[in-house]
Amino acid sequence: MLENISEKGAALQRDMKTYAIIPYLPGGIISVEDLKKMVDIAEKYNAKTFKITPEQRIAVIGMPKDNLDYIWKELYMKPGGFTGKVVRSAKFCPGIIHCKKGEQDSIKMGIAIDDKFMGCPLPNKAKIGVSGCPNSCAMSAVRDIGLIGTKKGWNILVGGNSGRKPMIGKIIAKNLSHDDTIELIDKIFNYYEELDTKRRLGQYIEKIGFENFKKDLQID
Repeated sequence: MLENISEKGAALQRDMKTYAIIPYLPGGIISVEDLKKMVDIAEKYNAKTFKITPEQRIAVIGMPKDNLDYIWKELYMKPGGFTGKVVRSAKFCPGIIHCKKGEQDSIKMGIAIDDKFMGCPLPNKAKIGVSGCPNSCAMSAVRDIGLIGTKKGWNILVGGNSGRKPMIGKIIAKNLSHDDTIELIDKIFNYYEELDTKRRLGQYIEKIGFENFKKDLQID
């Protein structure tokens, strides 16, 4: 029986014959050259359509299974449409690079987070939102880990999600530097990885209590 091919970033479609592939586009940013390349390859392999996803990616829908390896080689991009119980690619806003309201470099932070954590296995999926200012355009409050930039640094939220049981993340640290933020995320994921649970991070925190979670992480 056909199914998703996670290592090839390919999601089986409703016709049970073709796949959608989702190249990794950090922060949804793509060059004109790469966009043209995607269009050319989609035409070559008779893709049915493109889909702009809520996670800042472009899905190319209707790709044949037998050509997936050739397609990825021609695209010269790595997969970004991770499925299953892993850290998904971070969602991040333009930050100080492009947005006049930005207070922190969310592009730099988002790429650093993806480089270190994207695809790492966990007890359940984990989504990360990186917003360069309190407007929170990356929906940081409803992510398993959310970052919000301020003039003083990064505020970190944990435990949010926008699934069947929506939850708002709680602030676990304020005004962190770039490196301290990466270190805290690493600490949280290392803790979560070792748990005997199938719950999303926020559901687990709700079960044991936020203060107990902070104590386990040795955070005041």
